[in-house]
Amino acid sequence: MAEPPPFDPETGEIIEPRPNLAEYSVSALSHALKRTLEDTFGHVRVRGEISGYRGAHSSGHAYFAIKDEGAKLDAVIWRGTFGRLSAVLQEGLEVIATGRITSYPGKSSYQIIIESIEPAGVGALMALLAERRKKLAAEGLFDAARKRPLPYLPRLIGVVTSPTGAVIRDILHRLKDRFPRPVLVWPVRVQGDSAAAEVAAAIRGFNAMATPPDLIIVARGGGSLEDLWAFNEEVVVRAAAESRIPLIAAIGHETDTTLIDHAADHRAPTPTAAAEKAVPVRADLLAELAQLAARHQRSFSRTMDERRMRIRSAARALPRPDDILALARQRLDMASGRLVHGLAANLSVHRLRLARTTGRLSLGPIGQRVADQHRHLTEQGERAERAMAHLIGRRRHRLAAEVKLFASLNYTSVLARGYAIVRDARGAPVRSAAAVKPGQTLEIEWADGRVGVHANRDRDQGSLF
Repeated sequence: MAEPPPFDPETGEIIEPRPNLAEYSVSALSHALKRTLEDTFGHVRVRGEISGYRGAHSSGHAYFAIKDEGAKLDAVIWRGTFGRLSAVLQEGLEVIATGRITSYPGKSSYQIIIESIEPAGVGALMALLAERRKKLAAEGLFDAARKRPLPYLPRLIGVVTSPTGAVIRDILHRLKDRFPRPVLVWPVRVQGDSAAAEVAAAIRGFNAMATPPDLIIVARGGGSLEDLWAFNEEVVVRAAAESRIPLIAAIGHETDTTLIDHAADHRAPTPTAAAEKAVPVRADLLAELAQLAARHQRSFSRTMDERRMRIRSAARALPRPDDILALARQRLDMASGRLVHGLAANLSVHRLRLARTTGRLSLGPIGQRVADQHRHLTEQGERAERAMAHLIGRRRHRLAAEVKLFASLNYTSVLARGYAIVRDARGAPVRSAAAVKPGQTLEIEWADGRVGVHANRDRDQGSLF
C-alpha cells in the first residue's frame, strides 16, 4: 500500500518535493559558460568572410563579424593587436583568423578574440581588386582623355612618401643628377590601416596650397600585395583622379600594379624612373643650347658677309665724289664767265641805243630829259654792274669754301700727303697691327692706286710684309 504524499497540516496543501539541482546566479552561470568555452576552444583558426567592418573604434579596438553561408561569429581585435597587423582588412574579404573563443556575459553571446588574421589567399584579394577596378573604371576615373601632360621643367615638385625610407633618397639623388629642382616632401605612412587616408590627405593637401607644386610624385618601394594594398583603396584612387596637379604614381617595382597607377596622369615603374620622368637632363639641354647658339652665330656671320659683299658691289657702281662735283664746278665757272661778258655786252648795246636816240633829239626840254635819263641809266648800269660783280664774288667764295671743306673731309686728301689705307680680304679697314695674322691677304691703297700684299712673318719677329 502506497504512502500518502506529504502535506502541510496547517494549510492542508500537498508539499511538492524539491529537485536535487544546484542553483546558480546569472553571473555565476555566465562566467561558468565563459570558462567552459575558453577551456574547450582555447586556440582556434576560423575561416570566413569579414562582415560589418568599419575600421578601428575610437578606442583603437576593432569590432566586426566573420561569417559563412550558415552562421556568423562576432570578432574583436584589441588595440595592441590591431596596430601590429600586416593584413589589410576589407569588407567582404575572406580571411583566416587565429584566436580564442570566449563569451561576452553582458550580451549572452560568444565571440572570437583575434590574435592574428590573414587573407584566405591571394585569390581573395585579387578578386576584390578586380571588382574594385571594374567599379572605378565604370565611373571614368581611369579614362585616358582626363590625364594631363607633365610640365617640361617643374618649378617645385611635391613628393608623397615615407620620409625615412630609401625611396625619397633615390628620388632626390636622381633629380640632382639630371636637373636639380626644389622638392617638398609630405610625410605619410605607406603601409598599414591608416596609410590610405594619409596618402589621400597629402594629395588633396598639395592641391589646396596657396602656392602648389607643379608636379606630384606618389612613391613607395616594392612589397607584397598586402603591403601595397593602401594604394588600391578607393580614397587614394579618387584623390589621385581629382588632383588638378599632374601626378606620377611610382608604387613598388616594375611588375607591381595598383589602382592608383590607372588613375594617375603617368605611371613610373620605380621611384627612380618617376624622377627621370619629372625633369629633363640638364647637360643635354646645355649641349642643345650651345648647338643652337653656334648655328645662330654662323647664320649671323653669313648674313653680314653677304650684306658686306652687296654694299661693296653697289659702291663700285657709284661715281667718285670728285667726278660729281667737277661737272657742276665747270658749269658754274662757264656760267659766271658768260654772265660778266653778257652784262658788259648788254650795257654796250643799251649805251649805243641811247646815244643814237639822243642824237636824233633836239636840245630843248626833251633833250634835257633825255640827257637826265641817260645819266640816270648810266648810273643804274654802273650800280648793276657792281652788284653783279659783288654777287659773283660771294658765290665764288662760297663755292671755294665748300670745295675746300670737301677736300679736307675726303680721305683721298690724306692719302695725297703720303699716307695709305690697309684693308683685309673683305675690304674692311685694318685698324691695328694686332688684327693682322701671318699669311693673311691684305690690300694697301695709296693716292695713286692699290697693291695686294701678304703678311708672311710673326709680329714678334718684326715687319709683317
